[in-house]
This record gives sequence, C-alpha cells and structure tokens, in this order.
Amino acid sequence: MTVNQILSTKGKEVYSILSTNTVYEALTVMSEKNIGAILIIEDTVLKGVLSERDYARKIVLKAKSSKKAFVYEIMETDVVTVSPSDNLEYCMELMSTKRVRHLPVLENNIVIGIISISDVVKAIIELQKDTIQHLNSYITQ
Repeated sequence: MTVNQILSTKGKEVYSILSTNTVYEALTVMSEKNIGAILIIEDTVLKGVLSERDYARKIVLKAKSSKKAFVYEIMETDVVTVSPSDNLEYCMELMSTKRVRHLPVLENNIVIGIISISDVVKAIIELQKDTIQHLNSYITQ
C-alpha cells in the first residue's frame, strides 16, 4: 500500500498556519480541527510543522506564554516528508527512526496531504484483515 492509497481513503485536507501566528492561535486551530500537528506553509512552501509535543516541551515545560510566543520560535523546521508513491513500510521506518508522528506528503515540492501514525496503523490493520480473509477462504475451499 502506498501513501497515495492512504490519502485516497482519508482525504487530502491539510490545515496550515503562518510562522508569525502565535502558538495560542495555532493551538486553537488544532483544537477546532481535532489534529495533533499543523503545518506551517508560506507561499505554498512547507516551512515547518508544529505538534502538541512541541507545545508541551517548548512552551509548557519552559513556563512560556502561548499567547506571546510565535510559531516560528518553536516549530520544527527540519521536516521529514514523504511522496505519494512511498510505501507503508518506508513510512513506518521514517516515523520510528526520526521519532515523528506526522509526515507531510509532497509532490513537486507542494504539500498535497499529511499522514499520521494513526493512518499508517489503520492501513496496516486493513491489509492484515484482507490477508486473513484471503487465507481463511483458501483454507475452507
């Protein structure tokens, strides 16, 4: 299964903000959209990603104010990305080795979607269900 197949199931909707937004504004969007990370895109260019983990470690634990801090102060700028043709195994390896939970999907350097660890796990479960069903029908024939 490829990233593109996951996106065709879950959709390609992407939420983004600007690096000059406050962290509080970013968290508000994340809460409204029920997402754990948001992309920072400026002039169609992916500049970074901000996750709940970034907020917890770089604002809360350092006793900073999310209403005064800007996204550019805490966002991750070294963003790990994938392409639509990448497979699940590659995504799992990236998420594990790079310790990330979200992978923006780029095509021709433009963000066309984002997948999360949850999306990858759901896809793997579906693949396993299909395999089990196939094996069951093979055995019972």
